[in-house]
Amino acid sequence: MIIDRLEQMEQRYNDMQAQFALPEVLNDHERYQKIAKALREIETPVEKYREFKQVQQGLADARQMLTEKDADLRLMAEEEIAALDPRAAALEEELKVLLLPKDPNDEKNIILEIRAGTGGDEASLFAAEIFRMYTRFAEMKRWKVEVLSLSESGIGGYKEVIAIIEGERVYSQLKWESGVHRVQRVPETEQQGRVHTSAITVAVLPEAEEVDIKIEAKDIRIDTFCSSGPGGQSVNTTYSAVRITHLPTNTVVSCQDEKSQIKNREKGMRVLRSRLYEVEMAKQNAELAQARKQQVGSGDRSEKIRTYNFPQNRVTDHRIGLTLHQLDLVMQGRLQPIVDALIAHYQAEQLKGETQAA
Repeated sequence: MIIDRLEQMEQRYNDMQAQFALPEVLNDHERYQKIAKALREIETPVEKYREFKQVQQGLADARQMLTEKDADLRLMAEEEIAALDPRAAALEEELKVLLLPKDPNDEKNIILEIRAGTGGDEASLFAAEIFRMYTRFAEMKRWKVEVLSLSESGIGGYKEVIAIIEGERVYSQLKWESGVHRVQRVPETEQQGRVHTSAITVAVLPEAEEVDIKIEAKDIRIDTFCSSGPGGQSVNTTYSAVRITHLPTNTVVSCQDEKSQIKNREKGMRVLRSRLYEVEMAKQNAELAQARKQQVGSGDRSEKIRTYNFPQNRVTDHRIGLTLHQLDLVMQGRLQPIVDALIAHYQAEQLKGETQAA
């Protein structure tokens, strides 16, 4: 069954490649781009399948050599089989993963929302550190980070920060970060050296395009007000800040990062669309969950997903039982080992579900 799908995919790949040489395609930019995108989407599994076929052919040839009378040839065949067998098994597993249903949001940018929770000032300080952690991770990935809204505490922490992160497959890498992040450490204000526990919430929303969520003008109310906080005189004396209320759902978004009311409105609408899209996604996920339980977690913000223990230099992801004694590196933005472990766990659960459904 998998081989049939791969054969069809390879044939489709060959057909599309042949279309590139047609004058009507070369002269139609939109059609050319559409075919190029479709090719990119299946290029990796097709290449892996071709390698898989080569390895299988090599195995068949080697097994045929086992029937030879020459002892040296039989020895060569045994060595060839010993080398190719594990490669064939590995390629088969890679192909199974590549054929898993794709998350349609994986290619999207994200709206990142971080809010201080229990723990007062210590929680706000940790919120600022976690935001810097994601910013450093984004820099390593060559992604762009733009702050949409920021509410600072009096000691340099963040009560709330909302930002958009743009780049290649951002959501696919960060979608499992939603939830409660707990920190255990001795606050600077603690006189007796006791370890305190604080928490923040992180929400990762795929940025919704206008085609994903249509917002009618009659369904929103836009209020303007004077911005507060740092930004210079113009921030405090002009009505540049914008508060957008989506009346049907009573969803409220505020944006005051820009001096321009128009820019604040544009940014606010991006956040609003993404929040409404998240609500729609949650409804769909609730329906899917009845048929297939998601083992990694729902991404619900009330779910404690990770603990950062500073005295032990330890970070633990509770959903997959992963513990790393490299908290210092993680806080510098080196999140990839955790991201990779979450993706691998999720893919394994998907494979298990596919096998059970087959």
